[in-house]
Amino acid sequence: MEVLFEFKRIGNATKVTAIDVKTGIEISLQAPSSLSKQCLQHNALAKLNYVINKKKKES
Repeated sequence: MEVLFEFKRIGNATKVTAIDVKTGIEISLQAPSSLSKQCLQHNALAKLNYVINKKKKES
């Protein structure tokens, strides 16, 4: 799975956007800026997988 990540700091939080290249499904989340980039990516990927699986079940 190829995923594009974007990180944008907003005050004390970081907004993470993750996009699955194959399906074009996009999610975003906000988390404290004190978290590591690896942790932010892990959480965004988990949410993206959840949304992709949910959409597959709905189809």
